[in-house]
Amino acid sequence: MSHTHDHGHHHNHDSQSSLSFDEKMVKLLEHWIKHNDDHAETYKDWSEKAKDNNLDQACAMIREAAEMTLQINDKFREALKSLTA
Repeated sequence: MSHTHDHGHHHNHDSQSSLSFDEKMVKLLEHWIKHNDDHAETYKDWSEKAKDNNLDQACAMIREAAEMTLQINDKFREALKSLTA
């Protein structure tokens, strides 16, 4: 499955390689963590912009989305730890 985002990266999650399944999982989880960290940072930036423009409710919702994204990463880190333990 390939996908492109407007923030400038493109990759294919189903690429053929000599990596074992566990190695692929580690790579995917590491990628997802970085990807989500990048998104969470963007969400936080925009929540501040919303606040600066007196959009307090939007600010709160976007900030909450950033926090939820980081909580997802906690799960990905747990999964990664289970693979590398």
